[in-house]
Amino acid sequence: MSSMSFAEGDYVVYPTHGVGQVVAIENQEIGGLKLQLFVITFDRDRMTLRVPVAKATKSGLRKLSSRTIMDTALTTLKGRAKVKRTMWSRRAQEYEAKINSGDPVSIAEVVRDLYRNANQPDQSYSERQIYEAALERLASELAAVERIEPEAAAAKLEQLLQAA
Repeated sequence: MSSMSFAEGDYVVYPTHGVGQVVAIENQEIGGLKLQLFVITFDRDRMTLRVPVAKATKSGLRKLSSRTIMDTALTTLKGRAKVKRTMWSRRAQEYEAKINSGDPVSIAEVVRDLYRNANQPDQSYSERQIYEAALERLASELAAVERIEPEAAAAKLEQLLQAA
């Protein structure tokens, strides 16, 4: 992938932070080395990240998912939850890894597997935290792909879960 694969204004996904927007491409000199950096802002976290262009692909930075991938993620939500009988701490690690992979289909699996109807209050605090993190991450990308507000995207996801 060429270094110019992202342009100013592009929405991108950084695995550990979710959807951001490339606001600039800067040249900086650091320790005598000239570096080209993507400057990416993440509105939700009110943070800015500078990713060296040369390391962008390796860091997992990618364009927004295609409609097709998003549809696959939405279909995943409607599938049957797969709940492993392993200890929660191990499952929690697996869920965190899926969220941080930045892959919408993996994130959808987490949302699906941790989704509980409101009438099942047996969800632990940490389950709820991970569920909400996954839902928020998936909703933010869906929102960017469909050009709708993140709240509307989250509502759409929860409707799919309820209908499943």
